[in-house]
Amino acid sequence: MFEFFTRGGPVMYPLLVCSLISLTIVIERILFWVRQGANRDRKRLDEVLDAVGQGDPDAALERAKGSEDSIVKVIRYGLEHHAVSRVAALEMAAGDAIDRMKRGLPILDTIITMAPLLGILGTVMGIIESFDLLGQSGIEDPKAVTGGIAQALITTAAGLTVALITLVPYNYLLTRVDRAVHDMEKYITSLEIYCQQGEMEKFKRSQAAE
Repeated sequence: MFEFFTRGGPVMYPLLVCSLISLTIVIERILFWVRQGANRDRKRLDEVLDAVGQGDPDAALERAKGSEDSIVKVIRYGLEHHAVSRVAALEMAAGDAIDRMKRGLPILDTIITMAPLLGILGTVMGIIESFDLLGQSGIEDPKAVTGGIAQALITTAAGLTVALITLVPYNYLLTRVDRAVHDMEKYITSLEIYCQQGEMEKFKRSQAAE
């Protein structure tokens, strides 16, 4: 394996760096989503929304405290800033949560694009070197030329391998983000509906008290 690596030339080193960065990000992101799954607290989320729907935002806020569920955190931030601008607070908190979910994905996307280009660059450099050797030795030593071209193709194979290995987890992580964003949007819309319901409940109680 080491001999195969060294035969690829200097371009193999940035490809190695790309592969290590990709592996590190993928592992970190998978652990992140494992933690997200462990922190899911839909029962508490339903309790928070029920309290909002009953016109008791203080009880909803108290119920939301202490939860590590990302959606509960977003809703809690919106409830904490209800008096100023609930919608703006929800948008800000949701944006921060989505940024955390997408962390590292732009780098993976760059590696998917860059790795094959680095491989082609290494191949072109190897072919140039082979033709230069052909110009110096003529056709007396064709094995040296064909061997150089075969060696040059190693970088293309390595670049494509890095890109393909990165592409699968990248698409998986992107799907997880899209699914989480959809859930977040659904519960934020539910919060707005429950808030309207809570206002009606408050109004009914005030009318009954009079």
